[in-house]
Amino acid sequence: MDAGKEQEDAINKSIVDFGDIDEIKNDLMHVPGEKLRHRDKPTNYLNNLWFSVWASALIIGLVLFINFYYSPHAIWFVYPTFVVLWWPLSMFFVWLNNRSK
Repeated sequence: MDAGKEQEDAINKSIVDFGDIDEIKNDLMHVPGEKLRHRDKPTNYLNNLWFSVWASALIIGLVLFINFYYSPHAIWFVYPTFVVLWWPLSMFFVWLNNRSK
């Protein structure tokens, strides 16, 4: 406004230069050394857990079918099963960790 611009133009220029108020607020709430995260958006950890359990069961079922359909003499589906089970296991510990918050 000191440069002779209208109030609305000065506000728009300051928003462009400095960012939106929500961005500034998130930057000011950030503690150095801490990862940035969205504080406004709640995450439903239980839904993530159930999705990972069902998706893992489907993947394991598919691998089990492929194993017994194409090579019933060799049981190899166990190895990818261990890999796939890390997903729901990690989601369980995330849910467990955030359950009390």
